[in-house]
Amino acid sequence: MTDRGKHVLRRDDRLYPRFLSEVPDAPERLYVWGDPAVLSTPCLAVIGSRKATPYGIAAAQLVATCAAESGVCVVSGGAMGCDQAAGHAALRAGGVHIAVLGCGADVVYPKSSAALLSRCAESGGAVVSLDPWGTPPRRYAFPRRNRVIAGLSRAVCIVEAALPSGTFSTAEAAMDYGREVLAVPGSIWSPHSRGSNRLIADGACGLVDEESIEVAVSRIFGTLRFQRVVPGGPSDIGKRELAVLDALIANPMRAESVAAFLKASPLEALTVLSSMQASGLVERLPDGAFAASVRTLHARSAIMHNVGS
Repeated sequence: MTDRGKHVLRRDDRLYPRFLSEVPDAPERLYVWGDPAVLSTPCLAVIGSRKATPYGIAAAQLVATCAAESGVCVVSGGAMGCDQAAGHAALRAGGVHIAVLGCGADVVYPKSSAALLSRCAESGGAVVSLDPWGTPPRRYAFPRRNRVIAGLSRAVCIVEAALPSGTFSTAEAAMDYGREVLAVPGSIWSPHSRGSNRLIADGACGLVDEESIEVAVSRIFGTLRFQRVVPGGPSDIGKRELAVLDALIANPMRAESVAAFLKASPLEALTVLSSMQASGLVERLPDGAFAASVRTLHARSAIMHNVGS
C-alpha cells in the first residue's frame, strides 16, 4: 500500500466518525487506510466465531448481504470465520465494508484476510486501527478494537458465538453504548451457538429468517432492501421505480394503469414491472394486477413504525 490511502483522524477532525464520537470513551486518534468518510455512514457490525461452522458462515453472509443491499455499511473485525465471510459477502453484494483491526491498519492479520482488506480499502470502504502504522497484533488490543466496532455501528449482529467467547466483549460494548444487539439463533445442541442463543434469551433481537433480517435492518436504519445508496454511486432503483412502488403500495394496478401513471408505453411499463418483480419488490396477483410484495410491505411498515416512534 502507498501513503496516499493513509489517514490519521483526531477527535477534532471533521472526518472523525460522528457516531463513534458520541461514546464516552471514544479514542483520541484513529488510523485509517481507505476512505475515512465511510466511517460516518450508517453501519451494522456483523461478527462471530473465528472457528465458524458452515451455518455461521452462511448466516454471516446472509446478514451482510441484506445490509449491503439496503445501503448499510458492514463492519467487522476482519478475523477468520464469520467476520471474513461477512466482509466478502458485503463486497460481493456491491456494498462497502469497514474492517477494524487489533494491529496497525497497514498490517495484514490474519494473513487470510489479505484479499479482503485490500478490496475493502480500494472499493470505498476502510481498514481502521487504534494503533500506529506497522504495529503488530497484540492480545490486549482486540478488546479495545471491539469497542470501536460497537462504537462505529448503530447495531451489532452476532451470527455465531460460543460460551465463553471474545465476541461477547463487542456485544457488551454495544449494550454499554446503547446500541441494539441482534443475534442469529442456533441449535440448542450446538456449543457454537450457546453464546448467541444466550444473548437472545437475555433480550437481543433474534433474526430467525431472511425476512426478519430485512425487517430489522429497515427498522433500525430506515431503508428498504435493494434501495442501495453507495457513497459516490447511483441507487439501484431509479426515481421511476420508487414512484411505481409507492403507487402500488397504495393500490394494486394493472400494467396499463402503471403505463398511464408513468406516462409511458405499455411495453415500457411492463419492462419496469418485470424488473421489479424479479427483484422481489412487487408480485403479480391472480387477476393480473401488480402489487407491492409482502416483503416490501413488511419493510415499509417497519420504517413507518421507526419514524413514528
